[in-house]
Amino acid sequence: MEAFTVTTTTEEETMQLGTRLGAILASGDVVLLTGDLGAGKTHFTGGIARALEIEDYITSPTFTVVNEYDGGRIPLIHFDIYRLGSYDELFEIGFEDYLERGGICVIEWADLIPEIEERAGRIFKIDIRRMDHVSPNHREITICLPEGERL
Repeated sequence: MEAFTVTTTTEEETMQLGTRLGAILASGDVVLLTGDLGAGKTHFTGGIARALEIEDYITSPTFTVVNEYDGGRIPLIHFDIYRLGSYDELFEIGFEDYLERGGICVIEWADLIPEIEERAGRIFKIDIRRMDHVSPNHREITICLPEGERL
């Protein structure tokens, strides 16, 4: 995987970066999001949705675990696994079925269940860090793309 880091200073810039990533995603891709609480993982996902031509307002599925968005060029399945304790719990809610449906799966807090990487196909890793010591909206976003991909 090739990695690089981008700095954003507004929520809109974070969304625009998500939009750039969304433009290169294909059916079956998995985006693993990690980072601080309140870092902008959901805003980044909103940018992906924008690239997929999904018009719905994107919200974090913190309490529902998964939100599905249809109506775009590719369905978006948005997970927040913060409250799950194991891959077995993720499996029980149908994670592998979601993978097989051919949408794009975006998984917030992906580092909490490392087994996801073993079961997913083409993976994009995004780590978003708050840089509050610089300014309240300053973010450092590290992006790892599969070999051969460019953003």
